[in-house]
Amino acid sequence: MALTDYIHTFGSTMQARFGERVHKVSIDAGFTCPNIDGSKGRGGCTFCNNVSFSPHGRNQRPVAEQIESGRQVIRKRTGAQRYIAYFQAYTNTYADPKVLDKMYREALAEPDVVGLSVGTRPDCVPDPVLDLLAAYREEGYEVWLELGLQSAFDETLDRVNRLHYFSEYRQAVRATQLRGLQLCTHLIAGLPGEGAEHHRETMDRVLELGTDGLKFHPLHVVKGTMLANEWRRGEFEPMTQEAYVNSVVDWIEQAPREMIYHRLTATASENILLTPQWCNKKWKVLNAIEDELARRQVRNAMPQVKVV
Repeated sequence: MALTDYIHTFGSTMQARFGERVHKVSIDAGFTCPNIDGSKGRGGCTFCNNVSFSPHGRNQRPVAEQIESGRQVIRKRTGAQRYIAYFQAYTNTYADPKVLDKMYREALAEPDVVGLSVGTRPDCVPDPVLDLLAAYREEGYEVWLELGLQSAFDETLDRVNRLHYFSEYRQAVRATQLRGLQLCTHLIAGLPGEGAEHHRETMDRVLELGTDGLKFHPLHVVKGTMLANEWRRGEFEPMTQEAYVNSVVDWIEQAPREMIYHRLTATASENILLTPQWCNKKWKVLNAIEDELARRQVRNAMPQVKVV
């Protein structure tokens, strides 16, 4: 058995739509964040150190060069010949629409790039940006908006210094759906003060509004963050692998069968990860999730029709 026997992974969904492997290529377009540059706050979220996503430092090369680097790695690893340009680092809608269009168009100009996946915050998706993304979709590109909600509890969002609230997520979801854009919602398990009941309530609220995809992340503690200081002072205890696996499978059981899962876990580079150490063993965690899905006899996956 494999994960795809239980859920729709992003990879299996893209293969069904395009008839071949399609992989995301991560891009750092040099954006910042309103929670860092002072427009809302400074210092960012308590858990945030973007070195987690760019362990070798920020990549300031042109978008086309970054795609070429990613292309070479992916082709050797999986043989995939088509790609989604994934604007990942920091807040990738936080700029003038003309600047964004230039960046996005540079990625879409690559002949083997079939679309975009744009990671951002719920409070950084004004109508002109959503209209821009909708225009690419109308041109036939695969387009995903990835919103980092993390939790539906405002008190949790306050505690980790997100500086946005669930109401802004609700507004962003409605505006996204109005334009027919595909939405992927990011959730973090193990945030300070939260347990399994909070996770289930967050998922209920997300599903009530509607989302096309989900991306899950265990809260890990990395160097250079406020959360690291809290952990050293004994004010925060990370969740165990078993608790994380159970929460992920709980979420999957709550979600509709057609849900697309962009990610079930995440890792941090060993040179900055402080705790928990199981977070640097991605495949061990994925295997544990698969085993729990099998134990609970969760069978969400349905045959997918290829989109021509």
